[in-house]
Amino acid sequence: MNEDDSIPLIGQVVRIMQGREAGQYAIIIKVVDDRYVLLADGEKRKYDRPKKKNISHIELMDYTSPEVQNSLLETGRVTNGKLRYAIAKFADEVVTDLKKGDQHDGERRCN
Repeated sequence: MNEDDSIPLIGQVVRIMQGREAGQYAIIIKVVDDRYVLLADGEKRKYDRPKKKNISHIELMDYTSPEVQNSLLETGRVTNGKLRYAIAKFADEVVTDLKKGDQHDGERRCN
């Protein structure tokens, strides 16, 4: 693992590990400094009221939404719909694979 893996990027999907929203996914909309980022998911956490989160309390996923990243870099903002879309797309592509593994665990437990 190189150092780049631990650097949060704008548009990157993260899993919140600590706090009220633990276990949920959100997207980095701003890197405040080397310890904090601003997160939004477009649903409970709208773009205009992001959550400031300590980097040590989130898990960086290996997925960055090009739509969100481009929107933020070009216009400095992103729509809540785009955030929801990016998280849904991430969930479809990545989380579905994890769920397939869960089903196998369930089948094994039944035997």
